[in-house]
Amino acid sequence: MPGKKQSTDSPRKRRSLLAQLADEPEKLFTGAFRQQYGAVCFRYVGVTSKIEVLIISSRDTGRWVVPKGWPMKKKKPHEAAAIEAWEEAGVRGTVRKTAVGRYTYLKFLDDGDVVPTIVDLFQIEVTVQQDEFKEKGQRRLAWVEPDEAARRVRELELKSLLVDFKPKGKRQGT
Repeated sequence: MPGKKQSTDSPRKRRSLLAQLADEPEKLFTGAFRQQYGAVCFRYVGVTSKIEVLIISSRDTGRWVVPKGWPMKKKKPHEAAAIEAWEEAGVRGTVRKTAVGRYTYLKFLDDGDVVPTIVDLFQIEVTVQQDEFKEKGQRRLAWVEPDEAARRVRELELKSLLVDFKPKGKRQGT
C-alpha cells in the first residue's frame, strides 16, 4: 500500500508483549526489572497557572511517550532524564532532583527480547526549546494539556500520573 510503512520486525518482535510474556512468565518474577529515567517536561501557558506537557513519539512504534532512557555513567538520575529530554526533544529547563513518580512498562530490546522496566520520572520546567537536536526527524513532538497527554500515552501508570500532573515547587521566573 502506498504510504504504509513496511515492517522489518522479526516474527518474534511482531507478537504481542503479553503473548511473549505468556511464553516466559518467569521474567516478571526473577527480579530482572530494568531501570530507566524519564522526564515530565512542562511549560506554563502565558502568565496563567495552566500548563502544557510535552509528549514525543517513540522511534520504533510511533506511540506517544515521554523522553526517557537508560542510566548513564557518572550521571545522577535527574541528570540522565534531563539529557534524554535534550537529545529526544530539544528541551532544557529546571529539573527537579527528586522523582515525581514512576511507571512500569515492557521494553523491547534490540535483540527482540522483552524486559519489564521501571521508569523514575523527573519534572522539567522547560525554559529553552531548540529546533535542532540529536533525534530531530526521528520523533514527533506535541505540547498538550495534561489530560490530553494522559489520553495519548498507553501505559496505565503514566496515564494516571499525567492526568492530574501538577508541578512541584515554585514556578521559575516568579
